[in-house]
Amino acid sequence: MTRNEDTIRFVREHREEDVRTLALRARHDEGIDLPWALDQIQGWQTARKKLPSWAATEGIIYPPHLSMEQCSSEQTALYKCGIVESLPDGCHKTLIDLTGGFGVDFAFLARCCDRAIYVERQGHLCEAAKHNFEILGLNHATVIHADAVDALKGIDTTASTTLLYLDPARRDHNSSRTYAITDCTPNVLDLLDLLFKAGHHILIKLSPMLDWHKAVSDLGDRVAEVHIVSTNNECKELLILMSASHHGEPVIHCVNDEQRLIYVPSQDGCPSLHDGRDSAAYLYEPNASVMKAGCHGVITGRYPVKALAADSHLLVSSSEIQDFPGRSFAIDSVTTMNKKELSRALAGITRANVATRNFPMTAQQLRQRLRLKDGGDTYIFGTTSATGQHLLYICHKNR
Repeated sequence: MTRNEDTIRFVREHREEDVRTLALRARHDEGIDLPWALDQIQGWQTARKKLPSWAATEGIIYPPHLSMEQCSSEQTALYKCGIVESLPDGCHKTLIDLTGGFGVDFAFLARCCDRAIYVERQGHLCEAAKHNFEILGLNHATVIHADAVDALKGIDTTASTTLLYLDPARRDHNSSRTYAITDCTPNVLDLLDLLFKAGHHILIKLSPMLDWHKAVSDLGDRVAEVHIVSTNNECKELLILMSASHHGEPVIHCVNDEQRLIYVPSQDGCPSLHDGRDSAAYLYEPNASVMKAGCHGVITGRYPVKALAADSHLLVSSSEIQDFPGRSFAIDSVTTMNKKELSRALAGITRANVATRNFPMTAQQLRQRLRLKDGGDTYIFGTTSATGQHLLYICHKNR
């Protein structure tokens, strides 16, 4: 993995610069491995935001762009550490990462375990992993260049303490994205018996596009926990924790930065609906993880809120709720689509952040209809009430 001093110096001197411009300007420089250097520069620039502790560590070798795009962020990797640390076996575990990739998840999870084995079928990623793990001080890490199934059959494990981690590849042979468990490589469903022979706990990272209900149905009743993980209100990961000793309902964790909502599916049901009789002073939009979970019955059962309609995904309350898992808005006015009502409600408003939920127009169509520019401090939600009336909630952000 080492490169000549000229190439390393080139990376160090130019890593703040635009990669495309650099590629054109430096293509004739002699003695420089330009493709590798550009990968390092682009990788470091990505890591500054995605993996800040790695970007601050001199000597880390970065893979080509696709691997950097697919790897976990430092924030989500640390969240997985919390899952591992909460396992009943304590910290004395063997970690086997069967889909090592760039090694971000492995490097963070390995610090929670006494023994750590990284498995990857691509040789260049194994070489980078060996180099990086040494720099990161992971002296107990073992790197195995092998297919996941072959490695599983050859690794000596202790079922009571072993944690297996998988992040199946979500691209097919044509590099097109896939989402279903059966379309990923390796297919975890085909490996379950072999996996549980090797270890007691299995942590699986799946596409955030996948329906968690379908994932739990496919994987069976040994699914102990489902973690829907968002950062900055963008759903990033769907994590499934399976345990050999678990049978029954999984615990669902909806996570968005510091916001947490934990429940079991039997606690969910039809949400309580706002009938219009109680005054609504505040409007709430659940965060991305709660929306992904679809647990609106849990929300109206746990917080003093009511849903505007069964499919609106917007809720209201008469008093402010400080710890609601989502965004909170103070309602300035509510109007129908009647022209006179609209004119009065929108007086003095020239721009607004417009969104629609269960409404016959898109946000862009509604903004054009209202003749408003985008942005500003006003938020307008177009939605449909429980009685079928099309309404606009004009608000300002509460927090």
